[in-house]
Amino acid sequence: MCFCLFVASELSRQLDNWLGAATLSHGPARAIIAPHAGYTYCGACGAFAYRQVSPAVVKRVFILGPSHHVRLRGCALSIAKKYATPLYDLKIDTDINAELEKTGHFSWMDMKTDENEHSIEMHLPYIAKVMEDFKDQFTIVPILVGSLNPDQEALYGRLLANYFTDPQNLFVISSDFCHWGHRFNYTYYDKSCGPIYKSIEKLDKQGMDIIETLKPETFTAYLREYNNTICGRHPIGVMLSSVKVLQEQGYNMSFKFLKYDQSSHCKVMDDSSVSYASGSLVFEC
Repeated sequence: MCFCLFVASELSRQLDNWLGAATLSHGPARAIIAPHAGYTYCGACGAFAYRQVSPAVVKRVFILGPSHHVRLRGCALSIAKKYATPLYDLKIDTDINAELEKTGHFSWMDMKTDENEHSIEMHLPYIAKVMEDFKDQFTIVPILVGSLNPDQEALYGRLLANYFTDPQNLFVISSDFCHWGHRFNYTYYDKSCGPIYKSIEKLDKQGMDIIETLKPETFTAYLREYNNTICGRHPIGVMLSSVKVLQEQGYNMSFKFLKYDQSSHCKVMDDSSVSYASGSLVFEC
C-alpha cells in the first residue's frame, strides 16, 4: 500500500473510532464549536461535536476559523475552488462566496494565507468523514475571521443570520479554549481551585456556561474581565450575534457543550496547556 493510501486509511479509522465513542445527545446540530489542534490532542474531543451532525440533511458547511498568522480586521473568503483532504476533495461554494462578497464586508485570502491557516484546515478531514456517504452532495464555505470588535461581530452575525435558518446549512465554529503558560503570555491562576489545571478548567467552564446562555454581550464582558485566551472568540462572537438576531425574529435555539479536555494538566507555573471544548447548537421546535 502506498504511503498516501495508508495515511488516508489510518486517518479514516481514527475518525471512525472517535465518532463511534461519542454520543448523539444534542442534535441535529445547526452549528458546532469544535477544536482545531492536532488530532492527538483533541481528536476525541472534537468527535462529540461532529457526532451531532445529521449528514443526510446538510448540503453546505460554513467553516469560521480565527486568523492566526495575518492581521485581519474583517472576514475573508477563499479564492480556491476546492480543498484537498486525505479522504477526498471538498468543493468550495463559489455561489455563496459571490453572495457574501456583494455585501461589501468580505475580503479574499491569498493562497499562502489560506494554506497556512490551520484553524480551517484541521476541520476538513472531520467534515469529509462525517459527510462521506454524501460526498458529492455538499459544498463548503471557508471564512477566515479576523480580530473583530463587538460591533463587527454583530455586523457579521446579521450578515450570516439568514444562512443559519436553513437546516441544510451547518456552521463549524473553530476554536480552542484556554492557552495557558508563559509561552502564551497567560498565567491566570485562582489558587482557591487547587492545582493550576483545575483553575483553568473553572475559567473555561465559566466561559462555556456563558456561551450556553447565547448572550454575546455577556461573553464579551467575560473576555474583558479574564482575558481568557480562547483563540476562536471572534467566530464564537459572530455565532452568538447571529443567534441574537434570530431570537429577535422568534427562533428558539439552545447550545450545549458536550466534552471538555486539556492537552496536559498544569501543576507548576512552568507548565503549559491548551484546552478544548465541543458543543452543539440546535433549533428547537
